[in-house]
Amino acid sequence: MNAASFRFRPANRLLVGKDYAAVFANRRVLRGGPFELYYRPIVIVDSAPDMLSARASARLGLVVPKRNAKRAVHRNIVKRLAREAFRHVCSELPAFDLVLRLGKPLTPIPDGVCREQRKLWRAQIEELLRRLPRPQVS
Repeated sequence: MNAASFRFRPANRLLVGKDYAAVFANRRVLRGGPFELYYRPIVIVDSAPDMLSARASARLGLVVPKRNAKRAVHRNIVKRLAREAFRHVCSELPAFDLVLRLGKPLTPIPDGVCREQRKLWRAQIEELLRRLPRPQVS
């Protein structure tokens, strides 16, 4: 695969507040470590009112509140790790709108985040993405 296929394009992002609200209103969530992954199947109404079709790719939104990660560097690292994990599995994911939220405070860590902590966070995010339900094939 080339590098362009791993880009985090605008089509893969949740950009509008109402999209975030729709995902949170769906109330389906997976939890792991300090993270929560909210998800909602993507359904687009075609021109005919009774025709529904699903978009081909998943979209990701991130919520990393300041009260759970006090330092900006930690919030940015969490977001970077989440985008990286999503980019690598995006083509394998079902068509969902996803919101990854830092739901619990991060464990206190010294200045400079150690590699082991980053690996742990990345593994937790990847595990949540793997646990997403797969569509039933009939």
